[in-house]
Amino acid sequence: STGAVKMQPKAEELKFVTKNDGYVHIHPSSVNYQTRHFESPYLVYHEKIKTSRVFIRDCSMVSVYPLVLLGGGQVHMQLLKGDFVISLDDGWIQFVAASHQVAELVKELRCELDQLLQDKIKNPSMDLCMCPRGSRIIGMIVKLVTTQ
Repeated sequence: STGAVKMQPKAEELKFVTKNDGYVHIHPSSVNYQTRHFESPYLVYHEKIKTSRVFIRDCSMVSVYPLVLLGGGQVHMQLLKGDFVISLDDGWIQFVAASHQVAELVKELRCELDQLLQDKIKNPSMDLCMCPRGSRIIGMIVKLVTTQ
């Protein structure tokens, strides 16, 4: 058999998109600079600098569920072309859920986590692992994130 084999991009060719800056690249001094493939298309970063182009440093790949559960902004769900789409940051980040039930459960889990964190802020001495509601929510999040 013959044909072309898809090559992974070179480190300097790999680029990502941010909402405010458009394309950004991983800085050559970053630990992830030589990484040519990420399991998830989402990265979080600590520092962004502009020299010859815009670079990010101190970045880590983040999977979809941790992004939805721990990311900022509201979680929205809508039906688009037969798919249930979960969106964050006013639609900037979007992904398709496996089903309507999965989308609803993820959205509800995010609401429960937000409320649990608000309760913890109001009562810092509260042990989240010892209260039944807190331990159930944390247990579900751990299960979801570790089995995705």
